[in-house]
Amino acid sequence: MINQPVSISVIIPVYNEANNIKSLFEEVKSICEEGLNGLPFNYEIIIINDGSTDETDSICKTLSPLTYIRFRKNYGQTSAMDCGFKTATKEYIAALDGDGQNDPADIPMMLQYMSDHDLDVVSGWRKNRHDSFGKKIVSRGANILRHIIIHDGINDSGCTLKIYKRECFENLNLYGEQHRFIPALLKIRGFKIGEVEVHHRPRIRGTSKYNIFRILKGFLDMVSVWFWSKYSSRPLHLLGTLSLLFLCGGIISGVFAMVYTLTGQDFGQITIPLFLAVMFIVAGVILMALGLMSEMLMKTYFNAMHTHPYTIKEVVKIESIDVRNTSCNQ
Repeated sequence: MINQPVSISVIIPVYNEANNIKSLFEEVKSICEEGLNGLPFNYEIIIINDGSTDETDSICKTLSPLTYIRFRKNYGQTSAMDCGFKTATKEYIAALDGDGQNDPADIPMMLQYMSDHDLDVVSGWRKNRHDSFGKKIVSRGANILRHIIIHDGINDSGCTLKIYKRECFENLNLYGEQHRFIPALLKIRGFKIGEVEVHHRPRIRGTSKYNIFRILKGFLDMVSVWFWSKYSSRPLHLLGTLSLLFLCGGIISGVFAMVYTLTGQDFGQITIPLFLAVMFIVAGVILMALGLMSEMLMKTYFNAMHTHPYTIKEVVKIESIDVRNTSCNQ
């Protein structure tokens, strides 16, 4: 049970949401003033205008209390959210879409769920979605693919409505379409992730920004997250293994070419295994070189960032033995 005022930043990225942002802001403000368990939130609302070309800017400037950030042009939702996370000053951070489909009334329930289950992140699950049939199918397919590739344990990672502890974003930068994979990125760093069902409302005003290009970019970022989760601190394990497989293929093909030569086979029959042997060996050598270079780049990265490929949750002294376990990079 939370028995003291919650300190929370609510971030809302918006792009051409002039018809929605004022009513959404008033909803969020009302929820924050109502608070949890009779205690109003110590809150700030941060709106990031991602280069809107409608009246979003002029409307936002009439709202208060508000921290308002406007981008010079449209950089994408991930950049807007990254900016919001870096601007937030409160203990908890709630993020929700600017289209009004996420229900701000779920925020207190999610905070309570986070406290009850000792979590670092609570992700919303839009179990009963109010979207078009096509969007539901594409989203379902993307979720299945994400489960196969990155195993973040979340049913609906695409739901923007999430609550985070602010410490989750220390030394974490977001790129591309990675806002969809924040739970996976945080799970890699050792944070505890949970999920709870939330309300999802139909879009009443404005148009969806969802399109095929976002899907393709999201898939590429999914591959990036998969690689980072598996091999960020040991890229040679992946590239080196592939290199050895190619080299073995080259050796086997070379043996066939030698056997064909010694048995007096026609040159045409020798050409194919000889060509494969050369190609496999060249590919194997290139992959091994890439693996070694990636290994050196990884070490340079961690040394330059003064960080390590692990996170610690807290430091506890038990008698004379140190148990190191904190949530910030050392």
